[in-house]
Amino acid sequence: MTTPHHSPRPMRATCPEDLLAFVPVAIGFRPAHSVVLLSLAGDRPFHARADLPDDESDVDLVVEALLHPVAAHAVTTVVLVVYDDDTAVADETAWTLHEALAAAGVEVFEVLRVHDGHWFSVLPGRAPETYRGVPFDVDHHRFAAESVLSGRVTHASREALAATLARDDDAARQVGDLLDAARPLAPAGVRPLVSRHAEAREPAPAEAVATLAVALALPDLRDEAWCWLTRDVARTYVEFWSDVVRRTPEVLVPGPASVLAFTAWLAGEGALAWCAVDLARSVAPQHSLARLVADLLTSATSPDLWASMTRPGEGAA
Repeated sequence: MTTPHHSPRPMRATCPEDLLAFVPVAIGFRPAHSVVLLSLAGDRPFHARADLPDDESDVDLVVEALLHPVAAHAVTTVVLVVYDDDTAVADETAWTLHEALAAAGVEVFEVLRVHDGHWFSVLPGRAPETYRGVPFDVDHHRFAAESVLSGRVTHASREALAATLARDDDAARQVGDLLDAARPLAPAGVRPLVSRHAEAREPAPAEAVATLAVALALPDLRDEAWCWLTRDVARTYVEFWSDVVRRTPEVLVPGPASVLAFTAWLAGEGALAWCAVDLARSVAPQHSLARLVADLLTSATSPDLWASMTRPGEGAA
């Protein structure tokens, strides 16, 4: 699973503690049972996280998933951080990925393993104490403070992030009662309805949520809810669509969830985008827009490229 790089402002890391404090800021939550790749140099740097396999025999699948975007974006220097208390799987992942990257001509600047509030060196030639474990604290690091001041939320885990999209049963029931009476929308009516309520920065009325939930079940109308978005306004729409997702009955949630996934990707919120993709696919496994966003995330496509991807004559991705 990959996450496009987005940071509200540059953060300069000068030591392992800085790198470890930057990871949750970069991916949006504190990872566990994961390998994180931070790209330091290349044509289009990005940061990525993948679940560690449960068995050493599946390490190659993780390596392949991370190598593909590294090659596609001509990344030349990376840092690897492995989060796990199973040293066998963690070390096998770290060394296999290190060897594969080196073979591809990519410099691996540092490899760290994290467990129980300590970081451990993996590469040889480091100070002896780093192999015994060095305690660290990211809660009070300056990167965490800068992230809070910039309005960027870092969640305790991926599960905590996914929980922000959990359905509000009472609100969804209220919307569900209005579905049969929802007014039909023409394609030209979708964008004004979305923009009016999103830019008001307050929850849309239940009637509007019901109207959108019904409309977004139709691909042509769903496209009208996202294809005009730009990088500079996407963040305004993330909370709007998150609220719509939480209030939409399960059967209709793939439409709003997939639009949220695209909007979050465009805003640089890759982890949230993945959670929205997963939510859409939990109801509609082959959902076309969810698949499109998953492809953008898996390939670590930068949202900065969206404008060029949608220029007249080039078509959307």
